[in-house]
Amino acid sequence: MFRTIKTLKTFLPKYYASCLVRLTHTAAGPALQKFVEVAEINGVREITFNDPKTRNSLSMAMMDAILEAVCLDWSNKELRCIILNAHGNVWSAGHNLRELGPCKPSKKQTEIFEKLTKIILSIYEAPVPVIAEVNGLAAAAGCQLVASCDFVIATDKSSFMTPGANFGIFCSTPGIAVSRVMSRSKAAYMLMTGLPIDAQQAYQAGLVTRVVSEDNLKKEMCEITSAIKAKSHAVIALGKKFYYEQLKLPIEEAYRLGAEKMTENLALPDTQEGIKAFKEKRKPVWQHE
Repeated sequence: MFRTIKTLKTFLPKYYASCLVRLTHTAAGPALQKFVEVAEINGVREITFNDPKTRNSLSMAMMDAILEAVCLDWSNKELRCIILNAHGNVWSAGHNLRELGPCKPSKKQTEIFEKLTKIILSIYEAPVPVIAEVNGLAAAAGCQLVASCDFVIATDKSSFMTPGANFGIFCSTPGIAVSRVMSRSKAAYMLMTGLPIDAQQAYQAGLVTRVVSEDNLKKEMCEITSAIKAKSHAVIALGKKFYYEQLKLPIEEAYRLGAEKMTENLALPDTQEGIKAFKEKRKPVWQHE
């Protein structure tokens, strides 16, 4: 079974009281049991990194656990969003340098980087929003993982850095993620200096979506997930998939396919219900189809 908090009172602040309906336990593989805690509550799956002794480093075992938890049961229409958060004051320090080892390039090293790529691609492919909830430091590959989420909510105590060059390992793969959400010069600053930026600087640079106080973090997450759950699962899944597809296309091709996607969207039963509800001035009743 997933490691879960024993009582909702100790797990979530009072802000979540209006959001809770049920707590679902699902059978889990052995990789999950040590490195992450997973709780699924009223359609919101929280994946909490649980290896603070290594600063939640992205060891192969940790990444196996994250990948398994992210990809679990996508066919379940009751799943509405996924949150990645962490125990401790370091969200993730990045790859475990002990696993990379002071040795010549090897297949094992390549597999470590490829594993994180699988996690990131699964975030893009997930049919629901994947949100990074950050309250602490996200460094190197940890920062890469943050930048790869659909959006990022961070406390004002959080910071972000890509310090690999300090240790002789340029953060090339983290640079792929941060350069796609930040301006060229700000991403280059992080990669080439290794200096941290605080949450407000990360917000101004486009890495972070919202900055809140630590006291208001759970309230903010509840408001965001409630807004997501008020939408049709089918509509969000269709829209998210095309959102990432069109980013890779020339503008003319994006608009051509966008028109086709809008037409496809209009054929969904939930879209018909949404239009009908709008005309009748009532809330839609989604079937998530």
